[in-house]
Amino acid sequence: MLSSLAGSLEFTMSFLGYLLPFLFVLALVVFIHEMGHFLVGRYFGVKVETFSLGFGPRLFRRYDKHGTEWAISAIPLGGFVKFKGDANAASVPDHHAVDTMPVDERKDSFPHQSVARRAAIVAAGPLANFLLAFVIFTASFTLMGRTLVQPIIAGVGEGTPAAAAGFQAGDRVLAINGNETKSFEDVVRRVSLSEGQALTFRLERQSREVEITATPNIMMRKTVLGTERRPVMGFIGQTSPEYQFVRRFGPIEAATTAAGEIYFVIDRTVHYIAGLAAGREKADQLSGPVRIGYISGKVAESGIGPLLMLAGILSISIGFINLLPIPMLDGGHLVFYAAEAMRGRPVSARAQEWSFRVGFALVLALMLFSTWNDIMHLTGLAF
Repeated sequence: MLSSLAGSLEFTMSFLGYLLPFLFVLALVVFIHEMGHFLVGRYFGVKVETFSLGFGPRLFRRYDKHGTEWAISAIPLGGFVKFKGDANAASVPDHHAVDTMPVDERKDSFPHQSVARRAAIVAAGPLANFLLAFVIFTASFTLMGRTLVQPIIAGVGEGTPAAAAGFQAGDRVLAINGNETKSFEDVVRRVSLSEGQALTFRLERQSREVEITATPNIMMRKTVLGTERRPVMGFIGQTSPEYQFVRRFGPIEAATTAAGEIYFVIDRTVHYIAGLAAGREKADQLSGPVRIGYISGKVAESGIGPLLMLAGILSISIGFINLLPIPMLDGGHLVFYAAEAMRGRPVSARAQEWSFRVGFALVLALMLFSTWNDIMHLTGLAF
């Protein structure tokens, strides 16, 4: 009996060890995204009817002096801001309510705002996500710096492009294609971005400079995120602590480095989507809530700093995905507003309604597929 209780307690603690970091990361990212919509909407005088973290039945609610309902809902996989004139949480216009709304009530209705204002309110959510990542990265680089490894090659694999090109253990990589490398992370990143194209390495070898040109091999590698298509040279970096160093940043350098990190995440996402469409990448990298929860729990073991960095990366992904031109997402709304601006009148209610239905089906299918992907991957059955 005692062993059974101990086992149940251990399972509960393990489960909470993954659930709580996941909820923290997701709530932070979703709250900032929706707050972007909320603040810009309020700035333009639009009435906010509901601000909710999560969907479904309300677990908690309160109303502020403006009549806005602030809520925490039962299904914690997202959130929404509902403006006056919206039919639902996806900001689909309530066309009947909009058409019959008295003139004196239209000034604070979202659908009655100008195209520019509506676009600004919608775009504010993804932009807030990018801003959150920028703040987290900048603060982390400024306050804690980054622990990096010197760009020194520890070994070269037999039969690899590095071996064929003449790389040797002990070579220090000074630059790749003319771009200075300050750490082994820089080396790995520049190789991974090469798309298999030839790279020119400037090396320091026994106090003299050597230049080598080599072309990485494209390999498929399994990671916690799925099967990754990655250019590989075939050399490894040093692992001994004596080769590690903490790089400190001033505020300006930290900010520019943070911006570079955001660009890198977006660039890799674009390349992955393009590769997926072209059949070069595998779909098992598409992660849903299960795998994000697993990764959050693992990262949380290293402390709040790494967990916040994960929140920053997730925030970039959420912001970027929401800008995709899919009806129901922010990017889909922006496409309708662009069409309205060019046509001089809104897209027909029927066209919007069917587009949002298709968009909802696509988003639901993606969520189901990514969740199935997560389960298969974490049980060792990923394709």
